[in-house]
Amino acid sequence: MTDDVAPPAPLVLRSVRVGSGGRVADVRVAGGRIAAVGTAVEQPGDRFWHEPGAVLLPGFVDAHVHATQWASDRTRVDVSSARSPEEAADLLRAAVAALPQPVRRNEWVVGRGFRDALWTQPPHRELLESALPGIAVAVVSHDLHAVRLSPAGLARTGHVSGTGLLREREALEATTSVDSDRCPRLVDRWVATALDAAAARGITGVVDYEFADNHTDWMRRIEADDLAVRVRAGVWRPWLGAALDRGLRTGEPVPGSRGQLEVGWFKVIADGSLNTRTAFCHDPYPDQHGPDRHGVLLVPEDELVELMTRASAGGLSPAVHAIGDAANSLVLNAFERVDCPGRIEHAQLVSPGDARRFARPGLVASVQPQHAVADRDVADTMWASRTAHAFPYASLLAAGARLVLGSDAPVSEPAPLQAVADAVRRSDDDRPPWHPEQAIGLSDALAAASGGRRGSAVGDRADLVLLGADPALVPAQDLPQIPVLATLLGGRFTAGNPG
Repeated sequence: MTDDVAPPAPLVLRSVRVGSGGRVADVRVAGGRIAAVGTAVEQPGDRFWHEPGAVLLPGFVDAHVHATQWASDRTRVDVSSARSPEEAADLLRAAVAALPQPVRRNEWVVGRGFRDALWTQPPHRELLESALPGIAVAVVSHDLHAVRLSPAGLARTGHVSGTGLLREREALEATTSVDSDRCPRLVDRWVATALDAAAARGITGVVDYEFADNHTDWMRRIEADDLAVRVRAGVWRPWLGAALDRGLRTGEPVPGSRGQLEVGWFKVIADGSLNTRTAFCHDPYPDQHGPDRHGVLLVPEDELVELMTRASAGGLSPAVHAIGDAANSLVLNAFERVDCPGRIEHAQLVSPGDARRFARPGLVASVQPQHAVADRDVADTMWASRTAHAFPYASLLAAGARLVLGSDAPVSEPAPLQAVADAVRRSDDDRPPWHPEQAIGLSDALAAASGGRRGSAVGDRADLVLLGADPALVPAQDLPQIPVLATLLGGRFTAGNPG
């Protein structure tokens, strides 16, 4: 294998607007990078691309996905519309009844997307058993932090639960067990299809936090075919020792990956989630009692410091999941104690005094704007009186923090222009903006959706997106409808190829 995918023949992008609100110029791409910007940049043998009104931006980077679950999600039964556990069971029963062949006893029926935070009745395994007797059923929650299993599903995964509801570590283990029954090559085809869809939306890079041996999985995929996007693959605790032994370092290319795979961050989950009521908070949840009424702290501070120290000393920067305000405070403490670069994933509820602490050098806040608008009703109920500092993007930016945007796919679909719209507008429906004081400006949102890149200059890698309209001239609610004319990865068309 060569170190990089062979760059295509030089290409001139004719009369494109370079950046939102920028000047119109020709852009020459050669050797996988931007070679020239201006007029009369073409050379003999160049190819040409031209679409009137095209706007050139740095390619979008989805800063947080779970690739296998995102790809597998397309094959699962959607129960997200269910307003009760009974409705979810009915949707599963109807989906199985519509199959051309009966489900075999060794097959799983997998649903996705249930949100029980506002249900008036708790889910129970017997509802799944009544709907699909004897069948192994797993229903993964919208936030990926819980799973409902039928009696047969519990037996298949080896878990015990009187209600069939598993949360956090047990849910992750059960979901991984369900996914492990899939043929890896079949899943790889699903992943390739998902990456093609991402490229069609202008995405040139993703950060993958699938709970798996990610470097092995992605190298297998790269050996089969070139990827439509670049991947930074995260490392989880079970694979930390092997990654350190191999000398993997965050941000470096993985040898033999042809420039398509980079080492990502060491992922640790400090707490749970809002919808599962396990995000670790200073104040209790109104519907929770007992030891978990404040949510769940999955990794105590001293243990987190030990893990972060070990990883960062070996060159792997940590990325720590923190959603509740108490979890964010604790994780910020850990970063200050270890004094290393890294990321805090989600940062959904942040105590006002903690916002400035996100500005420490080398720390990135990786956030998902679709969560802010999709979870507003749950937040108003479960985080009542505290939502002024929930999803506090403007406060974080004002404090000097660096933001990057992602989807947490499959929690929300990778759609960077939708993420930009949500960050700018704080609503994705006809309701007024939710806490508009936490909205951010368009230029900041576009940069955060592009991994921090604020423009395209000579020498930059030619990971680019060409849009059919200038975002600066489009109403915020219409940003998701801007057409993606083409996407280039190192100067290679991955979407909108003119042939």
